[in-house]
Amino acid sequence: MNPLIVESFADMVREKGIDRDILMSVIEETFAMMVRKKYGQEAKFDIVMNMDKGDIEVYLEKSVVETVADPTIEISVEDAKDKSGEDLEPGDEFVEIVNLGKDFGRRLIITAKQNLNQKIREIERDNLYNEYNSLVGDVIVGEVYQIRGGDLFILHNRRELLLPKGEQIPRERFRKGDPLKALVKEVRRNSQNSTPVVVLSRTDNRFLAKLLELEVPEIFDGFISIKAIAREPGERAKVAVESNDERIDPVGACVGMKGVRIHSIVRELANESIDVIPWAEDLPTFLARSLSPAKLISVDLDEDTRTATVLVSDDQVSLAIGKQGQNVRLASRLTGFQINLIKEARDEEDIELIEFREDIGADLYSELIRARIDTAREFLNTSEEQLLRVAGMTPEHLATIRGLLESEFAHADQALEDVAEKAGFKLTTLRGGASERTTEESES
Repeated sequence: MNPLIVESFADMVREKGIDRDILMSVIEETFAMMVRKKYGQEAKFDIVMNMDKGDIEVYLEKSVVETVADPTIEISVEDAKDKSGEDLEPGDEFVEIVNLGKDFGRRLIITAKQNLNQKIREIERDNLYNEYNSLVGDVIVGEVYQIRGGDLFILHNRRELLLPKGEQIPRERFRKGDPLKALVKEVRRNSQNSTPVVVLSRTDNRFLAKLLELEVPEIFDGFISIKAIAREPGERAKVAVESNDERIDPVGACVGMKGVRIHSIVRELANESIDVIPWAEDLPTFLARSLSPAKLISVDLDEDTRTATVLVSDDQVSLAIGKQGQNVRLASRLTGFQINLIKEARDEEDIELIEFREDIGADLYSELIRARIDTAREFLNTSEEQLLRVAGMTPEHLATIRGLLESEFAHADQALEDVAEKAGFKLTTLRGGASERTTEESES
């Protein structure tokens, strides 16, 4: 047996982690190829392997004949006697042990080794694909070992996995050697001969679901079900949960004592805020819960168009919309409804005049307070004639202050309108029992 071949096979068993039976099959196939190239396609032979010792023996079988017609499968009586030292007769079977080191030339051995390496690579690719394809949707823990162009390459069980930049939580930073948790999102295989690419994700909704499952035993054991998830990774998430046991509070179980369970997940997700919401079969109830912490006046659903019209009071509209439209956007994804908000304007909406003291001037402000004009709305509702009676008030001052106060009220509405337009939903203002549309649905 050629020692180079034995050493190569031993290395493959140790380093590649290939199943012994599969490796034996590949080696047998490779040696069969070598024998046929050396002795012909019709050659009869048997290959015996001892993987523990690294021994491989090839036995060449020929029929003993008086006159050789096909040297591939026949041997003469004289040659059989010379090689075996036994008296063999025509019709007997002659078995010869092939000297692999001597009988196979160096070129044939190199060709065989290349063929074997190619088959091993194919097996490795299949093993990689099958191993991680079965893990799609599961969470793995690896180590960052390379950062290239924003992409992270993760070492897991001596395999190189990819965490693309687009699957990373924004503003999250890792360094080489850092441990990392991620979801196995998919295994890409462009062609049969290409190495599969295992793609990881920390932004996928399933990653949050798996973290909850790992952290909350009631979810793992099936007492609580995760019904829906909506995320803006690294910023905020909403999770709808339902209890399958009336004795278990699904929200309380997920949050944990003093928030210990949910805080563990929040830290893992770069301080992503997580709202846990109780699921409801009743759609208006579920949609109202999805817009928490805002308190709604009413919810009107159109299930055919999957749109919801939600009426909120003026003091709740900012909570319903959320930071840059985040709350209503997540609620829309969580429920599957396009949400349109109607803001019910309050006549009593006002601002204390002291907020404008510097703009008005201390002396004039004091005179206005003395005249019992304490708020911006009171100023705007007071007639021009009465205001001009206030000491120090001139037509120019009056026009300036009136413009300042009106713009302040308009600014609050405009800010919400801008957020609505950017976030892609409708915001309508209801005044005096009539509906006045202030913001159209974003074109985007």
